[in-house]
Amino acid sequence: MAVRSSVWDSVIEHTMSAQVKNSEPYLWATELSSSLNFAGVDLPSMELARLLVSHICFDNHVPITWKFLEKALFFNLAPPLLVLALLSTRVVPNRKLHPAAFRLYMELVKRHAFSFSALINSQNYNMIMKSIDDVVHLSQVFGVQLCEPGILLVEFVFSIVWQLLDASLDDEGLLEQSLEKNSIWLSRMQDMEIDGNENFSEKRIEHHEGLHKVNTTMAIELIEEFFKNKVTSSILYLARRNMPSHWGGFIERLQLLVVHSTALRNSKHISPDAFLQLTSDTHRVLSREGKTISHHDSQAFMFSGSLKSSVGQCHGASHSAAWLPIDLFLEDTMDGSLVTTTSAVENLISLVKALQAVNHTTWHDTFLGLWIAALRLVQRERNTGEGLMPRLDTSLSMLLSITTLVVTNLIEEEESAWIDETQQSPVNQRKEKQGKRQKGLITSLQLLGDYEVLLTPPQSVSSVANQAAAKATMFISGLTVRSGYSMSINDMPINCSGNLRHLIVEAFIARNMLDTSAYLWPGYVNARANQVPRGVPSQTTGWSSLMNGSPLTSSMINILVSTPASSLPEVEKIYEIAVNGSGDEKISAAAILCGASLVRGWNVQEHTILFIINLLSPPVPVDYSGSESYLIDYAPLLNVLLVGISSVDCVQILSLHGLVPILAGALMPICEAFGAAVPEVSWTLPTGEELSCHAVFSNAFTLLLRLWRFDHSPIDHVLGDIPPVGSHLSPEYLLLVRNSLLASFGTSTRSQLKRRRYSKILSLSVEPIFMDSFPKLKLWHRQHLECIASTFSGLVHETLVHQIVDALLNLMFKRINRGVQPSTSTSESSLSFGPSAEDAQARLKIPAWDILEATPFALDAALTACAHGRLSPRELATGLKDLADFLPASLATIVSYFSAEVTRGVWKPAAMNGTDWPSPAANLSSVEQQIKKILAATGVDVPSLSVGGPLATLPLPLAALVSLTITYKLDKMSERFLTLIAPALNALAAGCWPCMPIIAALWAQKVKRWSDHLVFSASRTVFHHNSDAVVQLLKSCFTSTLGLSTSHISSNGGVGALLGHGFGPHFSGGISPVAPGILYLRMHRSVRDVMFMAEEILSLLMRSVRDIASSALPRGAMEKLKKSKHGMRYGEVSLAAAMTRVKLAASLGASLVWITGGLSLVQSLINETLPSWFISVHGSEQEGGESGGMVAMLRGFALAYFAMFCGTFAWGVDSELAASKKRPKVLRTHLEYLASALEGKISLGCDWATAWAYASGFVSLMVACTPKWVLEVDVDVLKRVSKGLRQWNEEELAVALLGLGGVGTMGAAAELIIETRL
Repeated sequence: MAVRSSVWDSVIEHTMSAQVKNSEPYLWATELSSSLNFAGVDLPSMELARLLVSHICFDNHVPITWKFLEKALFFNLAPPLLVLALLSTRVVPNRKLHPAAFRLYMELVKRHAFSFSALINSQNYNMIMKSIDDVVHLSQVFGVQLCEPGILLVEFVFSIVWQLLDASLDDEGLLEQSLEKNSIWLSRMQDMEIDGNENFSEKRIEHHEGLHKVNTTMAIELIEEFFKNKVTSSILYLARRNMPSHWGGFIERLQLLVVHSTALRNSKHISPDAFLQLTSDTHRVLSREGKTISHHDSQAFMFSGSLKSSVGQCHGASHSAAWLPIDLFLEDTMDGSLVTTTSAVENLISLVKALQAVNHTTWHDTFLGLWIAALRLVQRERNTGEGLMPRLDTSLSMLLSITTLVVTNLIEEEESAWIDETQQSPVNQRKEKQGKRQKGLITSLQLLGDYEVLLTPPQSVSSVANQAAAKATMFISGLTVRSGYSMSINDMPINCSGNLRHLIVEAFIARNMLDTSAYLWPGYVNARANQVPRGVPSQTTGWSSLMNGSPLTSSMINILVSTPASSLPEVEKIYEIAVNGSGDEKISAAAILCGASLVRGWNVQEHTILFIINLLSPPVPVDYSGSESYLIDYAPLLNVLLVGISSVDCVQILSLHGLVPILAGALMPICEAFGAAVPEVSWTLPTGEELSCHAVFSNAFTLLLRLWRFDHSPIDHVLGDIPPVGSHLSPEYLLLVRNSLLASFGTSTRSQLKRRRYSKILSLSVEPIFMDSFPKLKLWHRQHLECIASTFSGLVHETLVHQIVDALLNLMFKRINRGVQPSTSTSESSLSFGPSAEDAQARLKIPAWDILEATPFALDAALTACAHGRLSPRELATGLKDLADFLPASLATIVSYFSAEVTRGVWKPAAMNGTDWPSPAANLSSVEQQIKKILAATGVDVPSLSVGGPLATLPLPLAALVSLTITYKLDKMSERFLTLIAPALNALAAGCWPCMPIIAALWAQKVKRWSDHLVFSASRTVFHHNSDAVVQLLKSCFTSTLGLSTSHISSNGGVGALLGHGFGPHFSGGISPVAPGILYLRMHRSVRDVMFMAEEILSLLMRSVRDIASSALPRGAMEKLKKSKHGMRYGEVSLAAAMTRVKLAASLGASLVWITGGLSLVQSLINETLPSWFISVHGSEQEGGESGGMVAMLRGFALAYFAMFCGTFAWGVDSELAASKKRPKVLRTHLEYLASALEGKISLGCDWATAWAYASGFVSLMVACTPKWVLEVDVDVLKRVSKGLRQWNEEELAVALLGLGGVGTMGAAAELIIETRL
């Protein structure tokens, strides 16, 4: 230590001597370097830096010492940044006393604060940055725990600029106007004012004042230089991204400088506006905006995704092909067999955000794509045939309720983000009344008026659209129309025709997302002011009368049932009547809520549903003291509600709104209570019909069963990819989802904004519910699972269940006198019937749960008797119908039992000969021909397809189930029960060819108008048995969408070719009655091997890329391009068009994978299928010539888009979806694989160009489209990927990736920026 101390003493002596002698700085530095080297001091020396700065400040603050210091830096005797750090804590706080020192400090900053290469390559890099941290206290100021040198370097650069900014503000007296009033950078070392008491002459004071002004200008220009310099601006971008709270304070002061700084206004080098633009948040140096995928050699591979410029270039695709995944999602939700627990609103929000990010479009383009997709859905459904499936009402709800809620939620999300930012940092104040999404909504709806054909309303809602247009016309004319007023045709303005855009706008006005200024948009109304009738009648009917206090008369009730409410107050009014009115008024109000307001009250649909669910859970009366459940007294009201929401469209609409779990929670107490009640009391309805506890239970129970996968074929629980018994949708699962939804509602800013939209008088119970609260339902469900899993155990004689079975058999077969014996463990004798059917019904006046417990044994006895000839098929069908009529809830057990028996396969087939069982012979061959026609129209050829044979047969239990369904009349009551049976019947028939064509033929004989629907359903089952047919259909989906087909499907491509116009009757001159996409969306759930489908989709994607490349640049075209004057330009256009189609193919493939297998399939694809594909050898890839290289590259880009689309669809681009919690683990695994591939640790079987294109493309898409994903990846993995990218000459991408990795990668990003000077 003594030796070391003597070295620094000699340095001081040498410096003082040179200072006195006024020695040449160069000579001083040379001699100093020699002496330090001789003393063994490592250079640059941190101790020398401290010594020189301490020497200068401020006892030796003379020009010669500053020159010495500059030469020491020039000869690298001291670390420049450490010197700057030391000076910054001494000079800047005392700049008013020592303006010359401040000026010299800034000169040193200008010379040494923009070059960092020597520093990061220095052996003492880490120690130097640690010393800087000790001096400036960076870790303490910025609160960053990590002390990596690169992180400290970013913080130090940021601190220099921030200190200069605060100094400039302070010098102009502006610092007091900032939010914090003071500066952390100017408050230190005030005790160093050594010369504070020195007396200055007036002349010297004037000199100081002039120097102060010059210094302020120079500081501002130096800040400008930091933002202009490529390296430092990139480093500052890292600070902006990873230290948002500190950056917010910095920007607030920067804006203060721009607005009020005299020095900036007087600057000759930069204007305030230019300065603000240079330093604004939008100036993102490292941003890869618009560079989702780039290619070194051609800008043709850059694709920004603009709806007009990019998608419009897509050869063979329509204007909105970029939004194809939305079309597929919307069409898939129309499958009546799909009742989901998740909201279509939430899923669609995630999908829209994913496409907006990957396509990199404006919000108005995004919303326009959403409207077009939803409008196409309505147009496809407007002329479809009949059948037990959702139809026009569901599609209209999708357009006018679901999509409007999607946009409403997106706008509220933007608003909640502003609120959260403001709470976190008061600096981030909202500056505009409208955000980008709100403006995008307005612009998209204005542009939507150009799509007149799509906006044509279906006939059933044309009058409603005309009303909306008339309302706007009258508003423009200065007339007001009260809520609920319905204008007659005679009162309509001349030529006032409305369309679907008018209904969309009205839906947004009702939700306060738009106001009536929308009526003033150019072209919104087509009637003139002078055409508006002035004699508008004063009388009002319907909803207006109700709001004015009119009582509920019979005629008004009819009007309100058939006319939807248009505003929330109207629905609240009718709800209050349902809660507080008289008995008859409550029933009438319930009927009104379940009428048009539910199905077509698009402006208030979500409110109406919640009111109905709330009414299904009435409160316990204050004076109630009965032994039975208090719900029994509400039977008439509950029954009206249950029947009112049981139609196919209503259940599907409930599913779209994601309220199935909430509804299930309301239905279970009803089922438990009414199922346990003895039907001794009945109620007389206004229609004169008698209502019993059994009827209410049956309506509630059958509705509950339709909310989960009750109908799924038992074989699906043990084969393929369906989860085991009990693990999929079940009553327990529905309650878990319900509890989770209610517990989380209102916890986030976004959900609080959402809550504001709901009625204040609505009060849903948020208390959790569990299956233990419903022991009877739980017992039945266990019996249901036992029925699926194994055969029945024997029936014990003389038990209560045995007696009920006896009564059931007497009820079912009261018309015959032959015995039907059930299996018993004590007796094999035949059961004798009671004296009368009335006696049997009297014996069955017991709780419904007890009847359901005994029903499987009665069914087993009946089916056994039929199999052994003791009971004719007709008698069996009649008996089953009598049982179902007596207790419709027994249909659940009938379906469950017969489904299990079909799966077991122990019964002899039933000959559908027309004698014992109904015969399909009359039109079976016609059904076969129509099936072949549908398949051929979609590009599927199955030569062995045949439903022929001398005699059609069905498994006995299936024949019995079909015969039962045929006995039903087609009315509204029967529809509720048929919709329970039909999905199970379809699932069972799909498992054994040709059962479904036979069933379709039988039902087509009964209901000819359902023929199209039945034949279409039968055609779907072909794919259940023929994997080659699946591949052919998938291929048709790709070729039709991409316009690569030259035969049966339109070669124009796009959404129209893929989805057509639905199925059934279609527009004259239209394409095939069933487009390939429609057929795939209706059949994919019947194919169990989803991994096979994913692999085929991947294979078809690669084949499509080859076809796209061939059509974009045929063989020989490259040589022509070389010789052509404009060859390069033409080549870029061709490649750009090819990339657009490649992206479309990738989005199609990803959509099909996501829809087919959901989250689990997507994760398997990314973790298993794609890595396996890359290491496999693909012989077909060996394409010769330059086109082969292009094919290989395009394949890599296609796979990158494919993986990105799959990931964003399944996980979302943010963390809103629950599925996003599984994203980090999958991403880590996949990026580790990519890193190993880039490092050459994995032997790839594909072309290197494919691997390069995939790796660079996927990372580019992550950086540009899903930056939040990058934050979820481990720092070490990101650094490995970045290093691999650099080895493949992708430095810019490597820097961008590290720049998004958070504080953990910020240092590595800064060092890479310095190395590459990006």
